[in-house]
Amino acid sequence: MRNRAPIGGGTCTGKSLIEPPLIQLQNVKKAFNHGRLNEFWAIRGVDLTIERQRVTVLKGPSGSGKTTLLSLIGVLSRPTSGRILLNGRNLSGLPERFTTKIRRETFGFIFQRFNLIEGISLLENVMLPAYPQGRNRRRLEAAALALLERFDLADKRHNPVEWLSGGEAQRAAICRALINEPAILIADEPTSNLDSRLSAAFLTIIGELVGEGRTVLLSSHDPLICESDKVHRVVGIQDGRLMEE
Repeated sequence: MRNRAPIGGGTCTGKSLIEPPLIQLQNVKKAFNHGRLNEFWAIRGVDLTIERQRVTVLKGPSGSGKTTLLSLIGVLSRPTSGRILLNGRNLSGLPERFTTKIRRETFGFIFQRFNLIEGISLLENVMLPAYPQGRNRRRLEAAALALLERFDLADKRHNPVEWLSGGEAQRAAICRALINEPAILIADEPTSNLDSRLSAAFLTIIGELVGEGRTVLLSSHDPLICESDKVHRVVGIQDGRLMEE
């Protein structure tokens, strides 16, 4: 995992510095169709701190706001009001070109249905998120192949992704999420389409990633996830409001 300077920067003065929380949400709200007759508040004043190198689970029923909150934290969308801080730096008001760079370099995403691109090879799918960074093609391919080898997929690297089983597709999505060596992994209902054996295998992988220094944020209502000893914190969400568990 590459060593990155913390976003927001800082200089060493010889004094002991208190490191800010990795992620802070301060009275975050999100409305869809804001100001219109069909206005809907999906997130209603959330305060949340996410610590480094921990697994945090957002637990709630469908429509509770889990996916919306993950998209806000991962700067895939902007809050209607409130602040989201990453390493103490407010992301909410930054221009899009800066949030795009932060998103690419800091976050890796595993989507609920994995969102692999059919018609191209598994190797190309894993490499896709790194193309905008302009990385050397040979080195990028080597990095993608190393991930596929780690997750026992190297022998399928030239196969179209539609040939993969459910468990293989999930591992492929993890490889793709890790190709830019993100500090934070975000996964939306990652076990919703998996059986208990594959869900347990996913948790083992998550434990390994946290051991490497990554922070993991999941949404799930799966008891196997929420009750796992790999999870450090479960936060309930209902109607866009948080309820600590």
